[in-house]
Amino acid sequence: MVTRIKNKKLSKSSSAWMREHLDDHYVKQAQKDGYRARAAYKLLEINEKTKLIQPGMTVVDLGSAPGSWSQVAGQLVGENGTLIASDILPMDKLENVTFIQGDFREAAVFERIMAEVGDTQVDVVLSDMAPNTAGNSAVDQPRMMYLCELAVDFALETLPEGGALIMKVFQGEGAQELRKQMQHDFSKIRSIKPGASRPRSKEMFWVAIK
Repeated sequence: MVTRIKNKKLSKSSSAWMREHLDDHYVKQAQKDGYRARAAYKLLEINEKTKLIQPGMTVVDLGSAPGSWSQVAGQLVGENGTLIASDILPMDKLENVTFIQGDFREAAVFERIMAEVGDTQVDVVLSDMAPNTAGNSAVDQPRMMYLCELAVDFALETLPEGGALIMKVFQGEGAQELRKQMQHDFSKIRSIKPGASRPRSKEMFWVAIK
């Protein structure tokens, strides 16, 4: 027996978000350019300003799915570079990208990532990670800060002097405390709000040089 479920109308906020999403310039541009998500333009702008990702480099993309940052970084490092992407979620194959599914906090997954790095060094660590938000900052913010701390720990363990971490952060409780801690381990930290980041969004991107 098949139970039919009537379609429920979207809430006003959901309908507004859907209209905004469908009308979004960057969403349309991503579809036109073949990127998996509008987030691609955030990394493109960040790299245009910083020039940190260059051909031939080795880059690790943490929390990579669905893969728009990996697409961009893979193109930037080129055929002579190495792009290693990792996520606990599956990710469809990308040209010039090695994907490792699993939790990078686990020793086995970390070792697989570093095996792909091989005899070279990690030049840039990327993190566009964010939690599934509940709409409650008291819940969402600590979850986000935890992901940021994981990215920082990975970067400190793998980056040589001069290496870079490009990381998404939610502005709010715990962010400034983390930044102060990072100032002890990184020589420079810069904040960038790309044009593709919606103005009302709490997200900010930190570029930290070890």
